[in-house]
Amino acid sequence: MSLPEVVIYTDGACSGNPGPGGWAALLRYGPHRKELTGYEAHTTNQRMELMGAIKGLEALKRPCSVKLHSDSAYLINAFQRKWIEKWQHNGWLNVKKQPVENQDLWKRLVALTEKHQVRWIKVEGHSDDELNNRCDYLAKQAIKENTGIEG
Repeated sequence: MSLPEVVIYTDGACSGNPGPGGWAALLRYGPHRKELTGYEAHTTNQRMELMGAIKGLEALKRPCSVKLHSDSAYLINAFQRKWIEKWQHNGWLNVKKQPVENQDLWKRLVALTEKHQVRWIKVEGHSDDELNNRCDYLAKQAIKENTGIEG
C-alpha cells in the first residue's frame, strides 16, 4: 500500500541570534492545506529552522511520503550530505570532536524520519517561491505577535 503524499514547507526566523524566534510549517495534502506556527522567547535561527520541520512532521497523523522544502542549508545538508549519519556514528560529535549543536532537535527529527519517508528539498530563500515566502512571513509574524518586534 502506498503512503499518502504530503508536501511540507518550513521556515524559521529569529530577531537577534540568539533572541526571540518563530517557526512555521505549511502542509499540503491533496486539496487540504494547514499552517502551523510557534514562538520561543530565547532561541537561535537554527533551532527555529529545525522546529519548523519537526512540527510539520509531528502534525502528520500516520506514516506519509513527505517532500519537505526548506531554505535552510543547515537542515537540508544534514540529511542530503549524510551529516546525521556521521554524527550518530561518532556519538553525536562533529568533525571537530565537539558535541553537535541542537542535538535534542536533531534526535527528534531522526525519530520522525524513521516514521515517514522524507525527501529533503532545498529552496532558495527570499525568491519567488510562494509557499516558502508564506512560511517566512508566518515565522516572522510569530515573533511580531509575541513581542511587537518585526522579525
